[in-house]
Amino acid sequence: MAVNKYTEARRRANEKYNAKTYEEIKVRVHKGQKDIIKAHAEKNGESVNGFVNRAIDETMQRDGE
Repeated sequence: MAVNKYTEARRRANEKYNAKTYEEIKVRVHKGQKDIIKAHAEKNGESVNGFVNRAIDETMQRDGE
């Protein structure tokens, strides 16, 4: 049985903070690509989100944005 380590109040507080602080972009990849991306990120000590953000930042910097 999974143990919920967060209270309902903590979950709502997290959702409120995330809504105020972040925007979301949905990215679609081909079947099987998600696991490859996740493995690459983990190999480099990153989350998938961190890896994607770094890839975007580096590409924009390279492109002169």
